Amino acid sequence: MHSMKHSDYLALRENATVLEADGSGDKVLLLADGDILKLFRRKRLLSSALLFPYAKRFADNIAALERRQIRCPRMVDTYRIGSIKRDAVRYEPLAGMTLRQAIKQNNEGDALRAKLGAFIARLHDQGVYFRSLHLGNVILTPDNALGLIDISDMRCQSPSLSRSKRLRNFQHLLRYKEDRAWLLGEDAGATFLNAYIQSLEAPIRSPRFVSDLQAMLG
Repeated sequence: MHSMKHSDYLALRENATVLEADGSGDKVLLLADGDILKLFRRKRLLSSALLFPYAKRFADNIAALERRQIRCPRMVDTYRIGSIKRDAVRYEPLAGMTLRQAIKQNNEGDALRAKLGAFIARLHDQGVYFRSLHLGNVILTPDNALGLIDISDMRCQSPSLSRSKRLRNFQHLLRYKEDRAWLLGEDAGATFLNAYIQSLEAPIRSPRFVSDLQAMLG
């Protein structure tokens, strides 16, 4: 993580567009060259972020996804901006539109549900537990692939996810009413569920897991 001078930060901010902010200041900036600068504030004096800064977690998650050949933003650098007591990560955004945007613009249906089911199966098989999984954080790229954004709240492990973690991750996906309606409305859930199950690297041998998943998506 590199130290950024206050003057350099001000130069970046002067030509940037504020995409997200709160009462404590800027959170996400779109820079003049198209890169994103995401700022992290340590909320407590003593926290895990002191030893393992949020910006480094974000950068490590990018590296973990790249090793798994999963589309995601491209890392540029991480910074500590002492003058404003922030850490920051600079990255190139992943090109494309969110699934929410794609659904509204193109009225995407079963083909996209199946693609998403297969994509989530791949994430779970490769040990990716993405707590912020929802249709606003999955990108449909110009070449019709899927990728992830806003990956701060993620854990990547070597073994595939356990059945309990998979079920919890589906709960995350279904917590937004709009997303749930598109995924499961008018028997659409069968398309999504079948694509997930058929795309798993190893067959699911637990009838209880399948029944729990069917009940959740039914």
